[in-house]
Amino acid sequence: MELVVKIERISAIEEYREGLSNLLVEVVEGGASIGFLPPMGQSVADQYWVQVPGDNVILFIAKIDHQMVGTVQLHLCTKQNGTHRAEIAKLMTHPGFQRKGIGRLLMQEAEKAAKENGRTLLVLDTREGDVSNLLYTSMGYSQAGRIPNFAQSEKGTLDATILYYKLL
Repeated sequence: MELVVKIERISAIEEYREGLSNLLVEVVEGGASIGFLPPMGQSVADQYWVQVPGDNVILFIAKIDHQMVGTVQLHLCTKQNGTHRAEIAKLMTHPGFQRKGIGRLLMQEAEKAAKENGRTLLVLDTREGDVSNLLYTSMGYSQAGRIPNFAQSEKGTLDATILYYKLL
């Protein structure tokens, strides 16, 4: 049976906050390096999502049968010298739905929105060694550099991050 993934652009967070918070907790508990460490409480996830909406943040969600299974953010740069660029942030896919093309679909929507907003350069970063590195390179992102000891892991070690960019 083929999964039908529906990608939605959302602007009002309240209706989706519980699902987004649950997703954030699941991916952090699953080992994702997205700025949080396990164990992660629901209240921490709720607090995060409350501050996400903004005029320059475009948020997409992925759903399968009304279940939230992924999300990604596009942060439009507002600096005078940066109105041509945007940052991809917090690409997440529920651990039970990874490796099914959901991350790619979310990235495609974010890239489309970037183009619609006149952005010609996308940047992002991800932990070295994560499977997401394969996704980004397969989608034409180029490695710009590596920063050692960038983020602390749940084990207390410091992991490197890889910076990527893509010209649209």
